Amino acid sequence: MNEWEHLLGAQHRAWHKVLIRATGLVNRGRVVLRPPTPNSVSSALFSSSLFFWGCMCVSWRLKVGGNLKSNPRIHGHSCSQVLRSRGCLSSDDFQQLLAELEQEVERRRRLGQESAARKALIASSYRPARPDVYAPLQDAVLAPEFRATAEYSASPNADLGGLLQKLETLSEEKRIYRLPVFTAAFCGALLEELGHFEQSDLPKGRPNTMNNHGVLLHELGLDEPLVTPLRERFLQPLMALLYPEYGGALLDSHRAFVVKYAPGQDRELACHYDNAELTLNVALGKAFTGGALYFGGFFQAPAVLTETLEVEHVVGQGILHRGGQLHGARPLGSGERWNLVVWLRASTVRNRLCPMCCRPPCLVDDEGFGDGFTREEPPTVDVCTLT
Repeated sequence: MNEWEHLLGAQHRAWHKVLIRATGLVNRGRVVLRPPTPNSVSSALFSSSLFFWGCMCVSWRLKVGGNLKSNPRIHGHSCSQVLRSRGCLSSDDFQQLLAELEQEVERRRRLGQESAARKALIASSYRPARPDVYAPLQDAVLAPEFRATAEYSASPNADLGGLLQKLETLSEEKRIYRLPVFTAAFCGALLEELGHFEQSDLPKGRPNTMNNHGVLLHELGLDEPLVTPLRERFLQPLMALLYPEYGGALLDSHRAFVVKYAPGQDRELACHYDNAELTLNVALGKAFTGGALYFGGFFQAPAVLTETLEVEHVVGQGILHRGGQLHGARPLGSGERWNLVVWLRASTVRNRLCPMCCRPPCLVDDEGFGDGFTREEPPTVDVCTLT
């Protein structure tokens, strides 16, 4: 047994305790989940799996009841080998890693409840600078090309060939496309409103597990007037033609957020894939240099980052790609970059196979917003068997 295997084995009890706190109550090798508020559904694995350490560019799926000493694996590779290659070289490094994991577990456990509380506080206390951006979605804020493309996609004689003539194909092999989505005027109005909210003293949630700065649109009250009709009226017919096997015609939920990159804040984003069947990423502005997106292969494919595609941002234009397409953002050079990201989800697809772990999901009720999963049975106490 080498030094790293011994260290990992010694830390197994610590991992176990962290994950027990993450998932509930232990009972004879099972975790009995407390019954939260019904109506929103997430995967139990969200609080115990798929942790990402950006400083080492490592994502890790942890298992309770397994043996880290005998099976220390990250994406199929030796745990000690991968962590060493990312700079985690000592017991102190590992302890820091463990502390970060513990913090992230606790954050995820509180996520739904805290998000619901923030949304309620914002609704009662916040005064928008641009009330017009909260109005129900009007065609006038959408780029004419986007409206025409969506209208064509919904027409009886629409086909993939005709749709592709209306899109900019960034990569035929990777199935990545671009088209104008919003007018420049609307991008400016939305940025003004986001900046106003950012300057307020109201609490703000992280957009996702990797970005630290930005805005969750459902907390700000922009989901229903803006994003839901955008998905239902415009994106769904378009995605149905582009990505039928990924549930493009069956998109029934989303998670929408704005991410901000600026000096002293997030400047880049490590390679990852999205918790979504499909993704729309729209550049809003402001003035900036650098920060290009890059795309690798599909996350399940071998040699996924051997050939990357770099894409520069164009204000008002949106990039369409599969959620499982590996991608990231190059370092920002100067200025501020704001992007609207919509994770599009199809419950009929993810109910069968979670897009993050490629396993059937173990569903639990969520206190706030869900993760795009659904189920027909009434909410009960769920039992998750951990292996």
